[in-house]
Amino acid sequence: MIDKKHIGYTTAPQTVEVEKGRLRFFAKAIGETNPIYIDEAAAKKAGYRSIPAPPTFPFCAEMETNSLFANLDVLGVPVGKILHGTQTFTYRAPICAGDQVTFLTKISDIFDKKGGALEFIVEDSTGKNQNGELVVEMQRVIVVRN
Repeated sequence: MIDKKHIGYTTAPQTVEVEKGRLRFFAKAIGETNPIYIDEAAAKKAGYRSIPAPPTFPFCAEMETNSLFANLDVLGVPVGKILHGTQTFTYRAPICAGDQVTFLTKISDIFDKKGGALEFIVEDSTGKNQNGELVVEMQRVIVVRN
């Protein structure tokens, strides 16, 4: 059983630079065809500072911080026992190319079901841009198979 003493554990803040090429590649990978995600002129015409991050991009950017794997290490959970349960996003402001987003991830809950056969780790993350503005709140639930 995962020790619930880890509820509240927070990773050190880690910053990710958002680059145009990565945003274009991500847009292509998810099948996004809206020109604002590929063409800077189209993005600026639509009112963005630069190419905006497509939906769900913050998940990939936050994964770069290695917080998931660091938390699994702290909890003593082998990566081979986990499944990605759910992921939610609350967007507060646009993330655009050129931004530097600092992520902070906190273990907000640990619980089990089926008599401990399944354990759940709830992680809440925030992302703030280089101006300290909250741009995204995310929550992921990791399922541990025992």
